[in-house]
Amino acid sequence: MANVYDVATYILEKKGRLSTMKLQKLCYYSQAWALAWGDEPLFCEDFRAWANGPVCKELFYKTQGQYSVEAADEQGNSSELTAQQIETIDKVLEYYGDKDAQWLSRLTHMEDPWRLARKGMTEGEFGDQIITKESMAIYYGGL
Repeated sequence: MANVYDVATYILEKKGRLSTMKLQKLCYYSQAWALAWGDEPLFCEDFRAWANGPVCKELFYKTQGQYSVEAADEQGNSSELTAQQIETIDKVLEYYGDKDAQWLSRLTHMEDPWRLARKGMTEGEFGDQIITKESMAIYYGGL
């Protein structure tokens, strides 16, 4: 199975340099729509319901301290992705790829997977709850 770094590398190869926040959100939506369309995750790593939206900790710690990254900064291998996975990511990039990081973050704040994982928390409060793959599959599969 591919990992989050493989997906991040592919996204960066397609889009060029991106802010780390936008990369996080594009990886999140790639995972979400893979679960909705194919009933299988792209990668096993989880997303957490942080204050600024979904964050994959593994990817965060790899890019921590950098405002933006490019494919050469990642340790992934996009050739690990299947044709179906690439098709899913390409559809995500087609729809979400021209949106800025803040727009993507605001969008995640309106959607159930992030909101449910943060239930009972105040706006801006640190949170580390997992956004379950099941909640992502149910929500995005129902759209």
